[in-house]
Amino acid sequence: MQTSISELIAERIDNMSTSERKAAQTLVANYPLIGLRTVAEFSTQAGVSSPTILRFVSRLGFQSYPEFQGALQEELAAQLQSPWNRAATIQASNNSAEFPLMEAAIDNIRETFQHLSVQQLGDVVEAISRARARVYLLGGRFTDPIARYMAAHLKITRPGVTHLTGQESHWRDQLIDMGKKDVLVIFDIRRYQDSLIRFAEKAQARGVEIVLITDQWLSPIARFARHVIAGRTAVPSPWDSSATLFLVAETLIAEVTRKLEKSSANRIRDMEQLRDK
Repeated sequence: MQTSISELIAERIDNMSTSERKAAQTLVANYPLIGLRTVAEFSTQAGVSSPTILRFVSRLGFQSYPEFQGALQEELAAQLQSPWNRAATIQASNNSAEFPLMEAAIDNIRETFQHLSVQQLGDVVEAISRARARVYLLGGRFTDPIARYMAAHLKITRPGVTHLTGQESHWRDQLIDMGKKDVLVIFDIRRYQDSLIRFAEKAQARGVEIVLITDQWLSPIARFARHVIAGRTAVPSPWDSSATLFLVAETLIAEVTRKLEKSSANRIRDMEQLRDK
C-alpha cells in the first residue's frame, strides 16, 4: 500500500520549518479537503505564503502541486469506500498469498510504527499520564471495544479513567464534568461516525485535550484533536482490520504504566490486596 500523506507528514514534520509545520497542521486539521483547493486558498487558511505551500508539498516528496492533489483524491476515494465497494475490488485482485489478511495486517503494523515518531507517542503518553487529568475513552461501532479494552487497563494503572458507554445523549451528559485539564481518547475509522465528530467538537469547545486514534485517511475529528495517531487498517477484506489500533492501544498502555511505574505499582499492589480480602 502506498504511503499516505498523513503518514508522510508524521514522518517528516520534525524536519519542517515553522511555516511548513503550519501548512502540515492545517492540512491534518482539514484533511484532505484543504489540499484539494488552490495553492492560494490553502496558503490563506494556513496563514503562510503560497511558496511555503509548494515547499511543503515538495518536502513530502511530490514534484508538483497537481501530483500532490492527485494523491489526495485517491485517498479521498479510498476513504469513502463501503464494504461492498471493497469486496468488489478484492474479487478483482489476484492475491496468491496463503493467508493474505494476516500478511496485510502485519504489514499495516510495521508501516504504522515506522511512521509513528517517538515524539508523537511521547506526547500522547504524557497527556494520558498527567496526575490531575481525568481520562475519558470512546470509540465507534467497531472501535469502541478497543476503547473499552484500553480503559480497563488504564483504570488499574491510574485513577480517574472513564469509558463512555451507551447512547450519545449519555456521552453529552458527561461533558458537564469535562474541562481543560482532561483528556479524551477517541477511536474512529472510516466510515467515520457522525456522533463521535459531534461529541469531539463539543469536548474541544470545553478545552478538553483530544487524542484521536484513526486510520491513514484521518477522521474529521482531526480538526479538533491535539494529538493524532494514524494506523493502517486496510486489508484484503470488505472490513477494515483493527489489529494495528489494538497494538497502538497496547503500546500506550505499556508506556503509561512505565511512566507511572511507582504509583501504578502501588495501585496494583493495593488492588491485589483488596481482592485477597
